[in-house]
Amino acid sequence: MVLSDRTIREQLHKGRIVISPLGEDCIQPASVDLHLDRHILVFRNNHVPYVDIRANPERLTDLVTMADDVPFILHPGEFVLGSTLEHVEVPDDLVARLEGKSSLGRVGLLIHSTAGYVDPGWRGNLTLELSNVSNLPITLYHRMKIGQISFLQLTTPADNTYGAKELGSKYQGQRLPTASRVYEEYGGARP
Repeated sequence: MVLSDRTIREQLHKGRIVISPLGEDCIQPASVDLHLDRHILVFRNNHVPYVDIRANPERLTDLVTMADDVPFILHPGEFVLGSTLEHVEVPDDLVARLEGKSSLGRVGLLIHSTAGYVDPGWRGNLTLELSNVSNLPITLYHRMKIGQISFLQLTTPADNTYGAKELGSKYQGQRLPTASRVYEEYGGARP
């Protein structure tokens, strides 16, 4: 069951769902609009010859910060990591789905390749996997509406929520766009 605007407002008022900051005009019929933060992780394809999933990716990206009215230009075929302006928290009996905005999809902007699922217990800003699949560059602006999040009810509260020690959750509490930590599954340590 997908939560309606009324239920989303009730859950926000009770503090069970947290989206901060939140403008009232961001609540849609069955989702909440999210905005792009100013930090973008850009891949150093001119310095690093390939992605080794067993290696710490600290040499793989550079953090770029957008000014308020200066766009970041996402070129055709380019892939970068961004994050939501909003801090999001999901309770133990809901999951969330992150999806792109239809108007941006119609110009070729994708906001996630596989990571559109938000587990129960999640707390933090969501990392966006931004891709331009069009044949023209696309401008990205700080604070632009970038996607929407919807919420679905679980049959029961989750026994182990995201962030539980048993799960080995890698991204709980992130604030900035966060590069892959898949290398930890191969014995690598966090930077």
